[in-house]
Amino acid sequence: MPKTIDYFLTPVSPWTYFGHDRLLAIAAKHGATIAPKLVDLFKVFPLSGGLPLPKRAPQRQAYRLMELKRWRDYLGMPINFQPKFGAASGEPGTRWILAAREQGAQPALDLAGAILRARWAEERDIADEATLAAIAAALGLDAKALAARAATPEIAAAYEADTQTAIDRQVFGAPTYIYRDELFWGQDRLDFLDRALAQ
Repeated sequence: MPKTIDYFLTPVSPWTYFGHDRLLAIAAKHGATIAPKLVDLFKVFPLSGGLPLPKRAPQRQAYRLMELKRWRDYLGMPINFQPKFGAASGEPGTRWILAAREQGAQPALDLAGAILRARWAEERDIADEATLAAIAAALGLDAKALAARAATPEIAAAYEADTQTAIDRQVFGAPTYIYRDELFWGQDRLDFLDRALAQ
């Protein structure tokens, strides 16, 4: 029976950044395919009891920072806890990933990984078209074509559809992985996903 992981992500999540490459490695180990789906958390949170980071209680924000430091040290991954362009919208990068997805899941996953690194490790503005073009070109993707496609109503509709799928499937945060209707929320649940894929 084919193994498919529905992967709900957003480039503005540091947890998605921490888990992205590990998810790809786990999927490859088990011969599973990944179906990337891009989620607008600002539409998910009001329906699921979540809050955007600035609206969370101070103690929750402090603990989040502590956890980010723990995972940085554990995984040995560079991260800027307060990125230079942290206030920049994630939507332009999201649209480019959705445009790349029309060429297949792998181009979308490759671009998502590069955009995540750009925001969280490289201090690059993922809302800037020139930056996105450079990231795409470095992966061998047609940046001009992606830019044109990302600006279309069809890509906006795809973003809405992915977000609605997330809501319908009870997703409330990113990253979320769903395998055979079992939901795994957060990159710290990848070990459980690994076990499920092994069964």
